Amino acid sequence: MPLVHYQGTALAHADTWLNLHDDELRRRAVQAAASKETDTLLSLMRAYLTQHGKSGVLTSPRTVEAYTLGGRQFLTYAGDQALNLLRPGRHDAQRYVQAMLAAGRQPAGVQLKVAAAATLYRALRWAGATEADPFREVRIPRDPTSGLEKRPPYTEEELVDVLHHADEHTAFLLFLIAHAGLRISEALALEWTDLDEMARRLHVRSGKGRKARRVTMSVRLARAARHFRTLYGPGGPEHARYRPRDRAATLVFRYGTQQAARYHLGRLFERAGVPFRGFHPGRKYAGTRLLQQIQDFGRVAAHLGHASIDTTRKGYAQLAADDLKNDVAGW
Repeated sequence: MPLVHYQGTALAHADTWLNLHDDELRRRAVQAAASKETDTLLSLMRAYLTQHGKSGVLTSPRTVEAYTLGGRQFLTYAGDQALNLLRPGRHDAQRYVQAMLAAGRQPAGVQLKVAAAATLYRALRWAGATEADPFREVRIPRDPTSGLEKRPPYTEEELVDVLHHADEHTAFLLFLIAHAGLRISEALALEWTDLDEMARRLHVRSGKGRKARRVTMSVRLARAARHFRTLYGPGGPEHARYRPRDRAATLVFRYGTQQAARYHLGRLFERAGVPFRGFHPGRKYAGTRLLQQIQDFGRVAAHLGHASIDTTRKGYAQLAADDLKNDVAGW
């Protein structure tokens, strides 16, 4: 299983730092920071995430990748600006924030990059290389524009046009995102045993935060799942022919990475003449359509796998503008 392989690799990597004597750990961290040795510093940060991160060795590869990219960006900036990593100036961290905003990055994206840089400094403090905590009091402006306004859901008309051009593979993936509201990582991790077409249920074994949930399938999604299993499931005529050798037979989709799925869906949207805006607008379509139907943020949040109703309300579902029209008609 990929997760087991990742755990072992992460733990073995962390051990290369954990097995050092404290003095040697500090010496290597100081040397890497003084010389701005990017790969060494990122290695230290990954070891820290494995040992002291919130999820420890269970930290998802996607999270590790995001922090690695964010750490690399900060170290590039630090090199360009000739910053002293071990003794940063009191304005350095806030200026990094302003530089990203001035370059056009949105506040939410800046928040992620700052989180990565702050984690790098936690790793340096853990190694004993510095006491500096430059990102502790940085201020990032709030974005008054809601997530629904910045990245609205796909419309019904757009999805109809796209599905008209879809093959069985891309159609099933699109239904999982736009009807079941799955994250792309959840869809690509599905195994055949997770699908119960007769009961119209599917099992997300490890969603965001490693949380499992059961998701109800629409009638159209269940029908697409049955058709897809007939062709591509174990014993189906296309099961072995289309599947890459390194893709486990238990997994539903042939796409091994989100980049591969993005490429194929992007081409599908292009054929349909619809701009492809990523996977999340499909989840937002599911959230908005379900909310308008059941008028219950809590149930919509459960369907989408959100831990907080606020996440659903602010970025994934909205009521129609005239939602209260009938209610106040007799006032």
